[in-house]
Amino acid sequence: MTDQFTTTGQAELKAATRRQTIQTYERAADHCLSHEDTLADEVPVALQYNGINHVVMLASATDLIDLAYGFSYSEGIIRQASDIYDCEIINTGQGYVLDITIASACLQQLKLRRRRMTGQTGCGLCGIESLEALDHGLQPLPDDAPVLSTRSIYRALEALRHLQPLRAQTGATHAAGWADREGQILHVREDVGRHNALDKLIGHLLRQSMDRRAGFAVVSSRASFEMVQKTVQAAIPALIAVSAPTSMAVQAAQDNNLILVGFARHDKFNIYHGAEHLIYETVQDTASSTPVKP
Repeated sequence: MTDQFTTTGQAELKAATRRQTIQTYERAADHCLSHEDTLADEVPVALQYNGINHVVMLASATDLIDLAYGFSYSEGIIRQASDIYDCEIINTGQGYVLDITIASACLQQLKLRRRRMTGQTGCGLCGIESLEALDHGLQPLPDDAPVLSTRSIYRALEALRHLQPLRAQTGATHAAGWADREGQILHVREDVGRHNALDKLIGHLLRQSMDRRAGFAVVSSRASFEMVQKTVQAAIPALIAVSAPTSMAVQAAQDNNLILVGFARHDKFNIYHGAEHLIYETVQDTASSTPVKP
């Protein structure tokens, strides 16, 4: 790739926000001021496969092709990027439809799964027929996880703070970034939903045929079970989360050899699994390092 860093385009960012006149109360002055605020747009996005409706989710209307690929892959609907033959974005006025054409073998598997489901959802859990289905057919990551340095983790965390233009405008979105082993953020995707942001990132990496084991994921949210599930499904060896993980997320990380770091802040982080794969280095120059520019 000629451009090493990829983020959402300016036109899409504009389409994912809207202006709203609001009143702000200032306690010190004891009065309200009227001004315009920028809100993150949250729109319905429907995914259909070969003309069959599958799921409707609320998302930011950015990088929707990446969302289609990432959701399809992390949910086990497709096995590889080439299983999607076409993806058309249809603006209905009420929201968006992602009309996805997939390989016939994938469609047959999807139909079998749908027959076993009692409902449809974008969360990856509701509607499954048994607790045994929770593992989602995950293949555990290899035991030989790549070594990560604490310096790389801090570098990626610092960079991600500066690479969220939608959050900078609205304060209402999450981000998922992919960093190389040196901690340089190469790709970022944003969305009002943390799962969607990660799916968009996975979809982009899939479409670009990136070696996902050559880096790690950094997310601005908590690490829920679904976030761990999607990371493992994408064969990304480590997930660094700004907020806390859940107990189920930690168990899933342990079961699937995922390096899981949570409460990752500027001064410390918690290692919930995979401490043996970390190299502990001083980070004197991390705070002063210049983040990659879009």
